[in-house]
Amino acid sequence: MDDVDSSEFGSARTDGSSLDAGPPLERIESVFTIYEIRTEGDQLIYYGDPRVHPEEAMRELWPAFRKAGYDPQLTTRYGEYVLVAEPIDLGINGIPWTNVLLLLATVVSTLFVGALWWYPQLDPLSDPMVMVQAWPFSLAILGVLGVHELGHYVMSRYHEVDASLPYFIPIPTIIGTMGAVIKLKGQMPDRKALFDIGVAGPLAGLVATVAVAIIGLHMPPVTVPEPLLEEADGSGFRLGIPPMLELLAWAVDQPMYADDPTRNVNPVVIGAWVGMFVTFLNLIPVGQLDGGHILRAMAGEFHALVSTIVPTALIALAGYLYFVGGYGFQSVFIWILWGILTALFASAGAARPVTDERLDTGRLLVGILTFGLGALCFMPVPLEIIQ
Repeated sequence: MDDVDSSEFGSARTDGSSLDAGPPLERIESVFTIYEIRTEGDQLIYYGDPRVHPEEAMRELWPAFRKAGYDPQLTTRYGEYVLVAEPIDLGINGIPWTNVLLLLATVVSTLFVGALWWYPQLDPLSDPMVMVQAWPFSLAILGVLGVHELGHYVMSRYHEVDASLPYFIPIPTIIGTMGAVIKLKGQMPDRKALFDIGVAGPLAGLVATVAVAIIGLHMPPVTVPEPLLEEADGSGFRLGIPPMLELLAWAVDQPMYADDPTRNVNPVVIGAWVGMFVTFLNLIPVGQLDGGHILRAMAGEFHALVSTIVPTALIALAGYLYFVGGYGFQSVFIWILWGILTALFASAGAARPVTDERLDTGRLLVGILTFGLGALCFMPVPLEIIQ
C-alpha cells in the first residue's frame, strides 16, 4: 500500500464501526492508488489516483463496495481524485414528516380544487367544509400519481438503489397538484436497473389509470345546475381527450358527454385523464425523465441525439397549433414550456449506469410497448382556453 495515512485507517466512525468495514484495501488499490483515508460522518473517503480510466475503475470497484454495503462514487475535490463510499440505506428511518405533510397538503388542495372546478353544485368558497364531498376526485388523483411513484420506489428497492418515498406537490391548479416525485439517491448499477426503475412508474401508473377510468366511466355524470348554464358567457376551458380514454369509453360502452353542456363526466374520470397526461409527459425521452431513463437503457449513447430533437419538436408543435390550427397562445403555451423544460433536462444529461451492457430482448420489447402506450396518452391540445 503506497503512502496510506495509517493514522486514519481503523479510526472510529460515527456509527461505531471502523474503516476496515469497507472492501479490502488490496482490492481497491488494484485500480485506485490510495494515499490517504478519512471518515466524514458515516462516509469512507479515499484520496488517490486511478490506475486505469476512472469509469473502468468504478466498474471494477462497484461490486466490492456493494458487497461491503456501500455505494461508491468517484469524484474530484480541489483537483484531487476522491473515492466516496456511503453506506447503503434502503430503509425508512423514522417518520418521513416532509412526505406526510406534503401528502396532507395535497389532499386538501385536491379536495378544494375538486369541489371548486369539478362539482358545480358545491361552493367551497362560501362553505369550505363541502369540499370533503369531492373525495372521489381527490382519491382518483392521488391514487394514479401515488401508484406511479410507488412503481419507481418498489423497483428501486428491488435493485438496491436508494430512493425516497414519494413527495406530492400541492399546487392549486385545476387538478390541485403538480404531481409527485421520488428522489433517487444512489447510482444505477447497470442498464437493467435503469430500465426497470424507469419503466415501472409509467406501467404501474397506467394500470391504476385504466382501473380509475373504468370505475369513473360507470359512475353517474355531474349535472350542471340551470343557473350556472344561464350565467355562462361561453368562456372557460375544455380538456382534450387522449385516444386511450376514448378507447376505454368505447370498450365499456359509456358516454363521455363531450357535446352535452348540461352534463360532465364524473370527476373520477378526470383523475384518469391526469394519469394519462402525466404518463405522456414522463415518457418524453429526454434527460432523467422516465422516458429518458428507458431510452438511455435501450439505446445507449444514441439517446443524446433524440434529446436534442425533442425540445425543437415540442416548440414546433406549439407553432403549428397556433399558426395553422388556430388555437390561442394560452392553449399552446404548455408545449412551449415543455420545450424549454426538456431542453434543460437534456442539457443535464441522462443517468449513467456503472455497468453499461446491452439490454435483453424482452426488456427492449417492453420498452417499445411502453412508448406505444404513452403515445395513446398524447393530446395535441390538453387544455383549450375558450374566450
